[in-house]
Amino acid sequence: MGFLDTLLGRTKPVKPDLDQLFGLPSAAITLEAAAGFKPTGLGSVCFAAAEGGAFAQVQSDVEALLNADQGHPVEISRDSYGYTWLLSRQPADDLVSLVNDVHAVNTALQDNGFGPQLLCSLVAFQNAEGQKLALVYLYKRGTFYPFAPAKSGGEKRNNALELQIKAMIGNDLKVEQDLGRWFPVWGAPGL
Repeated sequence: MGFLDTLLGRTKPVKPDLDQLFGLPSAAITLEAAAGFKPTGLGSVCFAAAEGGAFAQVQSDVEALLNADQGHPVEISRDSYGYTWLLSRQPADDLVSLVNDVHAVNTALQDNGFGPQLLCSLVAFQNAEGQKLALVYLYKRGTFYPFAPAKSGGEKRNNALELQIKAMIGNDLKVEQDLGRWFPVWGAPGL
């Protein structure tokens, strides 16, 4: 970062740190103790699919790896924006395996040169009242944020809950401080 960059307000992009995902089990303990949220056993990775055989091979390899490890096949879907979602299922009490799955998908794409295609990953939680919550990892920022759709349905968020969760998990995860980057993930598989 040079003097001219500082004067012109340019910043270096943040390098993704996939090992941040391994903080999720600790955050899950905090969420359960402080707010009653438990993991659902569902996690997903969102990426922009690339054309070509190399990308297709990586996607196929990731599916084969995760399908061999699980009793449930990995689900692949496309959202209305054209992004691809890979949904992994694990027993609700085995968050470590779910985090390993999500990490493996991100790592495989990154290590094969498709890191720029990665958008986000999420792990889902729910409390006894049925309130859903996702901890979303922004690949390009290396940070997390909570996303809580309103229980009333529709495309409304429970902003108060999101801010409460932000305060709760701040010691466990690197939380995105720019609230403008807390993008809604309506209809995300697993949520």
